Amino acid sequence: MISMGKTRRMVSAGLCAAALAAALAVPAQAQAAPAPAPAQQRPGWSLKDTGADVRMRGLAAVSRSTAWVAGSKGTVLRTSDGGRRWLNVSPPGAGELELRDIEAFDNRRAVVLAIGEGEASRVFRTEDGGANWTESFRNTDPKAFYDCITFFDSRHGLAMSDPVDGTFRILSTGDGGKSWRVLPSAGMPAALPGEAGFAASGQCLVSAGSKDVWLATGGGATARVLHSADRGLNWTAVESTIPAGDPARGVFALAFRDRDHGIAVGGDYRGDQASPRAVAVSRDGGRSWRQAKTPPPAYRSGVAWLPHSRSAALAVGPSGTDLTVDGGRTWRTVDTGSYDTVDCTPDFGCWASGEKGRVARLEF
Repeated sequence: MISMGKTRRMVSAGLCAAALAAALAVPAQAQAAPAPAPAQQRPGWSLKDTGADVRMRGLAAVSRSTAWVAGSKGTVLRTSDGGRRWLNVSPPGAGELELRDIEAFDNRRAVVLAIGEGEASRVFRTEDGGANWTESFRNTDPKAFYDCITFFDSRHGLAMSDPVDGTFRILSTGDGGKSWRVLPSAGMPAALPGEAGFAASGQCLVSAGSKDVWLATGGGATARVLHSADRGLNWTAVESTIPAGDPARGVFALAFRDRDHGIAVGGDYRGDQASPRAVAVSRDGGRSWRQAKTPPPAYRSGVAWLPHSRSAALAVGPSGTDLTVDGGRTWRTVDTGSYDTVDCTPDFGCWASGEKGRVARLEF
C-alpha cells in the first residue's frame, strides 16, 4: 500500500510538472496579466559560469544540485551546489582526448567515454568525485570507434562502437565499469552501407528499466533505431521517419521515459542544411515510429523527458530549445541559446550543456 505521504509527494510532483510544462508552453506575453512577468520569473535556462571554453557534449545530471559535464581537451567538470561553483576533475593525461559521454551515479561515482579511432576510444571511471581516475578500457581495434555509453543501474552498462566487420559492436560491464567485454555479434543485424552512430550528445545509446536499450543511427540510406530487450545480446532494427542518406543526417539522440514511449531527434547537423523532419515518436518501444506533426524548425542533437510528466519533453540543438507537451507530436521553440545535450532528474534538475563551456540549469 502506498503511504499518504508518498501519495502527496507523487501528486505534488505531477502538479509541478504540469505547471512547468504549461509555463514553458505559453508565450511570454501571455503568461501574466495585466503586465508580463519579468523574464527571470519565468521557467527557463539559467547559464552557469563553468570557467571553461571547450564544447561540453557529455552531461550527467544527478540532481538539481549535482551535475557532471565532459568535453573536448579531456575536460570533466563537476558541481555540487547547483552550478555556482565547478571543480575541474579531468582525468590526468587526457588532454588530447574527446570526452563525449559521461554517466554518473552520484557526486562521487562516474564513468566517462573518450571517442575516436583505435586507442582514442577509452573509458575512465572514478569513485571519489574525480580526484582519481582509472582507465578501465582502451580500444585496440583500429576499425572500432566508440560513440556512447549507457547504464541500466550502477553496475550494468553498455558502450557502442560504429560498425566493425559489418555490425555495430557492443561492450558490456557488470561491475560499474571496472571491466568491459565485447558482446557476441550474432544477435546484431547487419549495418547498412555508411551507417554509424553520432557522438554528438551522449544519447545515441540509451536505456530504460533493467534490460531495454536503444541505439540510434544515421549516415546510411535510412536512419534506424535498434532495440535490445536483453541488455545488448539480441537486436532488432526499425526505420525511423528522420531523413538520412548522407553522413551528416540521421537520428542523433533518443529518450525513453519507459520501455514503450520514446522520442528520436536529429536531422542534418550542417547549419546551412534544412532539417524538416527532425523528430520521430514511438509508443511501442521503438517497433514503429511516426513523424512529429509540428517538429522543431532545425536540427536537434539532444532530448529529455521532463520529470514526472507523461507528455512533456525538451529537445536541444545549436539553434535553440524546443518543448512538447503532447508526447512529441508538436513542438515550440522556447529558447534560442546553443546547447548540444540535455538531461533531467526526478527532483526537476534539468541541465543542458554545449559549446564554449555553456552549461545551464532550468530555473522555475
